[in-house]
Amino acid sequence: MNDSGNSYFEVFSDNLRLFNSIYDDISDAKKYIYIETYKFGKDSIGIKFRDILTKKQQQGVEVKLLIDGWGSSVTESFFPDLIKAGGDVKFFQKLEFGLRFFNKNHKRDHRKILIIDDAVSYIGSANFTDYSINWRELNLRLSGGIAFPLKKIFLENFDIANKPFVKNIPFEKYKKLLSKYREIIRYKDFEIISDIPSTVVQPTKKRYNELIKDAKKQIIIETPYFLPSRSLRRSLINAAENGVDVTVIIPKHSDVTAIDLLRNKYVGDLFKNNIKIMLYVPRNLHAKLMMVDNRIFSISSANFDYRSFRFQYEIALIGNNPLIIEKLDEHIAETISESEEFDYNKWLARPLIEKFFERLLIPFRHLF
Repeated sequence: MNDSGNSYFEVFSDNLRLFNSIYDDISDAKKYIYIETYKFGKDSIGIKFRDILTKKQQQGVEVKLLIDGWGSSVTESFFPDLIKAGGDVKFFQKLEFGLRFFNKNHKRDHRKILIIDDAVSYIGSANFTDYSINWRELNLRLSGGIAFPLKKIFLENFDIANKPFVKNIPFEKYKKLLSKYREIIRYKDFEIISDIPSTVVQPTKKRYNELIKDAKKQIIIETPYFLPSRSLRRSLINAAENGVDVTVIIPKHSDVTAIDLLRNKYVGDLFKNNIKIMLYVPRNLHAKLMMVDNRIFSISSANFDYRSFRFQYEIALIGNNPLIIEKLDEHIAETISESEEFDYNKWLARPLIEKFFERLLIPFRHLF
């Protein structure tokens, strides 16, 4: 792939390096800074970025910040000077309390994108928070024209941030928006999937299924939360049966214990079907990556689970740039070097209490 509009890229697995790079790019901004994130911490990282964003707005740079209303602990009161200077801070679908609390609040904005001056873009897995400062992540910085479609995606979501679908949008407009969001956006040799909640049409899941079924040699999946649907499990097993080397890398211990318990229901059966399971040991692995045949990659905000594919606003960048793939190969090799192989015999001998909770949690697998 030769994309002259994206002459420079950088892959980040470490949040300290990532945050320093983002801070430098924000400091150099001249026109605008658009950020969409699931978490924005009321902590040292959150304060650091709030203050630089405020400074840039005061200098006349347009700042738009879209934060999920569930995922983050901050409110408008955390950004008084930024808002006073003209910065536009929105919280995606704030919590609505009542008897149907969960149903009303389950559809969240889980995207992580940053666009600056039609020139610099970031996409990946990291939030703006101290909480995940030492996690292993995967984020991609790109310079060039891909900023234009990402900006369009951001502004569309920013526009509907406080307009819950169906409830406040006329049905005909809802259908048009749904149709538009389902489209895969192509920029040169990149594909961008801006997924929205749907139990029927799930573009990211559909595209991943296609990539898995097209695989000839190898599939590598890195994800913090691994709860694949029946169709995805079947596709992975079929690929392995056809001689494809399938490897799934997950954290040995993620930050959500319930998901770790529930995923155990799946990993043993997948292992029995020749799917290699690797457990990342040092800390939480929060990267979201799929690589197929060492020729096509997906970097996204989406976890490999029901919740991301069904209920959340996600974004995925799919491409085949050999230079990016080379860097992703290095990322994968380093992750695997710090991982241990799944122990099937230990899995068989796991305590009865774990098996009990696995079964207990199955009906709730769509909610994690």
